[in-house]
Amino acid sequence: MDEASGTENVAGAVRGGITPVLRDTLHDRVYAELRRSLIHGVFVSGQMLRIQDLAEKLQTSTMPVREALARLVSEQALEALPNRSVRVPVITRERLEDLARARVLIEGEVTVRALPHLLPADFDRLRELTTECEAAFKLRNEENIRKATELNQAFHHHIYNAAGSQVLPPMIESLWLQSGPYVHAAAFLHDETRDPAGTHHHWELISALERHDVEGAVAALTRDITRAFNLLRNRLDAEEAEARAKRHG
Repeated sequence: MDEASGTENVAGAVRGGITPVLRDTLHDRVYAELRRSLIHGVFVSGQMLRIQDLAEKLQTSTMPVREALARLVSEQALEALPNRSVRVPVITRERLEDLARARVLIEGEVTVRALPHLLPADFDRLRELTTECEAAFKLRNEENIRKATELNQAFHHHIYNAAGSQVLPPMIESLWLQSGPYVHAAAFLHDETRDPAGTHHHWELISALERHDVEGAVAALTRDITRAFNLLRNRLDAEEAEARAKRHG
């Protein structure tokens, strides 16, 4: 086929309102949905993921699900076990420390890069997202916690997108993918400990960015990121102390 014929075919497809569906379109959509679910805490830490169950929920065959899980394992978002099953990584102290350190380092850098490019309209949007996030957290149920998680992601990515980097956002996405189940678990610990939702760190971050206070912005971001990880670390400490008390009781 020559270039002119190819152009005519594409133009015809556009005029007709439909384009050919490539084989990998379904595979990519399945991967994207599982990826989104991990980031927003649909799957919990330690949960086993069965290919057949996921295929039924996604109303697809097992092949795209199997391929998507393999991709997520390679991205360290999921764990492949010796019996060929796949699970969401369990919460460990080492993994918490590693993820928190990486997120602070990379997200802090991209926030600094974004600061000079943020406009008044951006700050209006950040305030709007934070207000909506607070409202979602107050309802304290699964649906609204998930909504708050999505709003939290939108808040941070609104800042990160202003940096104009092509390299750093995919790295941040990977870290959010790995830490999604942990952050979601921590959201419920806020309720258990009668802790505030943590959006006050968003307000601190907005204020520092508006003042062009680089150190203050990075400090607020660090507190925001590490808060969820600290809650989980405290829970691990409490569980270990309880286990020791039972052994020696």
